[in-house]
Amino acid sequence: MYSFDSRVRYSEVDQNQELTTTGIINYLQDCSTFQSEDLHLGIDYLTAHHRAWWLSFWQIVIERYPRLGEPITISTWPYDFKGIFGYRNFTIRDKNGDYLVKANSHWFFFDTEKGTPTRVQEGDIRGYGVGSEEKLDMEYAPRRIKIPEEYQEAEPVVVARHHIDTNHHVNNAQYVEIARELLPEEIQIREIRVEYQKSAVLGDVIYPRISKDGETTTIALCNQEGAPYAVIWFRCTPR
Repeated sequence: MYSFDSRVRYSEVDQNQELTTTGIINYLQDCSTFQSEDLHLGIDYLTAHHRAWWLSFWQIVIERYPRLGEPITISTWPYDFKGIFGYRNFTIRDKNGDYLVKANSHWFFFDTEKGTPTRVQEGDIRGYGVGSEEKLDMEYAPRRIKIPEEYQEAEPVVVARHHIDTNHHVNNAQYVEIARELLPEEIQIREIRVEYQKSAVLGDVIYPRISKDGETTTIALCNQEGAPYAVIWFRCTPR
């Protein structure tokens, strides 16, 4: 397990003084990135070897939102590697060790020179272990998210520079942020599932399709032809 401690900053909270959903995802992403960098398997290593870890699926369950100034501990560990895939859990806990956030994620290893997925080799995961840590105790959702046939269209979003990360694609958290802006203000997100299908790049136009069913909302962020870049599923409760 890899962990780091932090404190919720003013720049990370919303109007209710709670860590934003995007802030939560950023902490999770940062935690796995810090682990890779500390093991010298981070961005420079991957770039030199024409490799990348690309996220395929998120499941994030939010028990409680951390508040402004609250000390938190963010942790992550890979629990399995199979072929081209890696599987990783994440948590955010408060100072008493109580879980605030539990998350599961699926990743695939990519050869950036050939433009194809590639099998994980032992040297690519040295220091991570061999996925021998136990899976987090949580209810695991399937990777595939069904897109409802009925939907409402929202205003298109043009991919701007602030959406892009070091992979020159829209950052994983930014897809969720784009979708989150389409939810009603008076609700609170309790669970997020994201299925990433195609990378959007600078200048692409994203066409959101919104489908609501009780306390759940599915938002497909599509290209002009209707093929999804990402599908985001939210379970929400009244605030």
